[in-house]
Amino acid sequence: MARREDAVSTECCADCGEPLKPADPRLPCPKCGSARRSVIFTAAGPAGIAFAPAGSPQFIVSALPGVLLQAVITLGPKVPDGRIIEAVAAPWHEIAKMIRRDPGLIFQIDDRKWEELIAGWYKEYGFDEVTLTHRSGDGGRDVIAVKTGVLSVRILDQVKAYKPGRLVDANDVRALLGVLGSDRAATKGLVTTTSDFAPRIETDAGISPYLPTRLELVNGTELVRRMGLLATT
Repeated sequence: MARREDAVSTECCADCGEPLKPADPRLPCPKCGSARRSVIFTAAGPAGIAFAPAGSPQFIVSALPGVLLQAVITLGPKVPDGRIIEAVAAPWHEIAKMIRRDPGLIFQIDDRKWEELIAGWYKEYGFDEVTLTHRSGDGGRDVIAVKTGVLSVRILDQVKAYKPGRLVDANDVRALLGVLGSDRAATKGLVTTTSDFAPRIETDAGISPYLPTRLELVNGTELVRRMGLLATT
């Protein structure tokens, strides 16, 4: 194991991931107001090794950056919309368990990795065919999940990895409804965000008629709950 004296520390907000300059730890994060800190020690050792600063109970240590370097899903063949997900890799469950223990970690994960995690979630949940769409030109769909047989469904999921305070607005949701309307095979659309939705969005006249059977809005709190349900102990 790498020695602590060989490591370089980086301090950031434990809730939103904002990098912080060394300062009085009692000062809140200037971005989200959190008083919790995450200190990552990068060393020339195994990925994910991190050390807690002694005598700093309000600090937490995150091995998440190391875990995120590993593949969370196994990609299968290419299809017109992207790549089929063949299996969920062990790091997916590691991340899910870490998020269950510390929900603030969701803000340390970038957009593409979240798309992979959500694709893995559908695979773990029992969908027969899950597609991770292309990085660009995805047609407003990040994940496509299909369940065949009795009561077959085709789900379109749009993932928005937003920091705290940045809300998904009504226009974003309406955009997915437009995608849903153009895909005649689609059964339902989801907008999944690490943050939350704008106030009163569920009563919007152009959105409310589709909730919850045709459209589903998944905020950060619900996302953490869903990941935790499938996290293996």
